[in-house]
Amino acid sequence: MKSVTITPSKISGSVTVPPSKSLCHRAIICASLAAGVSEIENIGTSDDIEVTIENMKRLGAVIRKSGKRLIIDGTDTLKTQGPLTLDCNESGSTLRFLIPLALHCEGPVTFTGTGRLPVRPLDTFYGVFKRFGIPYQNTDGKLPLTVSKGDISGVIEIEGNISSQFISGLLMALPLYDFNSEIRITAPLESRGYVDMTIDVMRRFGVEVRNNNYHTFKVQGGQSYKNAVYTVEGDFSQAAFFLAAGALGSFTICKGLNPSSIQGDREIINIIKRMGGEIVIEKDGIAAVPSKLYGCEIDASQTPDLVPVLAVLGALAEDETVINNATRLRIKESDRLSAIAEQLNALGATVIEKTDGLVIEGIDTLSGGTVSSCNDHRIAMSIAIASTCCNEEIVINQSDCVKKSYPHFWEDFQMLGGKVDEWNVGE
Repeated sequence: MKSVTITPSKISGSVTVPPSKSLCHRAIICASLAAGVSEIENIGTSDDIEVTIENMKRLGAVIRKSGKRLIIDGTDTLKTQGPLTLDCNESGSTLRFLIPLALHCEGPVTFTGTGRLPVRPLDTFYGVFKRFGIPYQNTDGKLPLTVSKGDISGVIEIEGNISSQFISGLLMALPLYDFNSEIRITAPLESRGYVDMTIDVMRRFGVEVRNNNYHTFKVQGGQSYKNAVYTVEGDFSQAAFFLAAGALGSFTICKGLNPSSIQGDREIINIIKRMGGEIVIEKDGIAAVPSKLYGCEIDASQTPDLVPVLAVLGALAEDETVINNATRLRIKESDRLSAIAEQLNALGATVIEKTDGLVIEGIDTLSGGTVSSCNDHRIAMSIAIASTCCNEEIVINQSDCVKKSYPHFWEDFQMLGGKVDEWNVGE
């Protein structure tokens, strides 16, 4: 396990943000379900994406990597006979997207995982399995999970306030049945942007979903995914870290972003503006200009992945910032509400946990010290951004967890002027 020591300094320059991890997952799966050859340009290289690639290969897709491009032939996907085991490592997206697809396989499929993934909830799927008589086995409600072939049709009721990944997984699998289906949302849908991304990528590969104002999603059966060429746009979830650094006094230009993206985390632009920050959007990139920030109230229901870095902004803004509707962060790679509150408080911030969020009293600067990433990539990167406003050096333990979503984060941070010394624990 690695750690980094950061000597506080402002950062500046331009960075090409990684491809959207969320879009990569969806594009790989849709291309792998299409007969014929598809090409995905600007593919990411994170651990989570590699897990999705490997598991789609296990399900029968032929996938070849050429630089930042994937060439995928999905002609034989889901046609593999016999039992399969799919190791999802720590990727919740891979797990929840592939479970419904496994219902199309002839033999049983067993899902395994590592880290906190085995204990992350799957009750939504268990309810669907029971209703439609689909055989499954788990270990006290946790992974390993084995599912067998089964049909889903008619109305499927899903809670909208648990995880949009359940809905996305079902949406990608339902068109492959011969009969029509309807997903009915029984509680207000959170993280709508992620469902929008799923529907958009499906459409790019020839499959349509009717969205009735996020209350119901109607899927016609008997559809076929069509091979296509798809280019993945830059990731606003990752750009958020550098945009936050800019608003806090650095100057960074994020390249590779689509200003009109449907990514939910594009909301970082509006939140920084609400806090008094200035955003500049030009043809060659998006930048946040150093600004005097003020606290505000933030509803995190649609943008849960932004909460750790928003907490950093709140910790260094004038007055109080309140983050609400973020309960789901407690079941991520870490309990992110507790993790970011504890680590920021260790740096001198004043962060109070609520059941569903955080209350943050802003201060001018942070101190320094030794903190933990809690083995969570978003916590590690958020603390790195906080270091630009610290008075003393910071040590972040378990810093290599960034490889889950942004393997080159520390290199990019250094390229922008961050003073980082990376070392192996125990050396």
